[in-house]
Amino acid sequence: MKKINNKIKRKFRNRKKLKDVNVNRYRVSVSKSLKNLSAQIIDDKQNKTLVSVSSIEKEIKSKNVKKMEKSTLIGEILAKRAKEKNISEVYFDRGEYKYHGRVKTFAETLRKNGLKF
Repeated sequence: MKKINNKIKRKFRNRKKLKDVNVNRYRVSVSKSLKNLSAQIIDDKQNKTLVSVSSIEKEIKSKNVKKMEKSTLIGEILAKRAKEKNISEVYFDRGEYKYHGRVKTFAETLRKNGLKF
C-alpha cells in the first residue's frame, strides 16, 4: 500500500513541476507495464491526444525484441509521427516512473530523433 501511495505522490509532484514549463508546448506522457510501453503526445489546452504509439501495435509486436529495444523502437516511431504533424518542442512527463531504464532509453531516443525537451 505504501509503494502505491509513493507512486501517486511522485506523479502529482512531477506534474506540478511541469505546469511551469508548459508554455506553448505539448506533453509527452509515458506509461509502462511489465511487458509493454506506450506513449502519447497530448495537447493539454484542448485535452486531445495528437500522436500515440504503443508496443501492442502490430508492427512492433511482430518483431521479437527485448523490452529495452522496444522502448527505442517506440521512441523512433513517436518522433517520426510527431515530425509528420510538425511537432518539434515538447515537455517530457514521466509520470510516476523514475527516469531510469526503459523510460530513460525512450527519452534519449526521442532526443536523438529530433524532439526538443
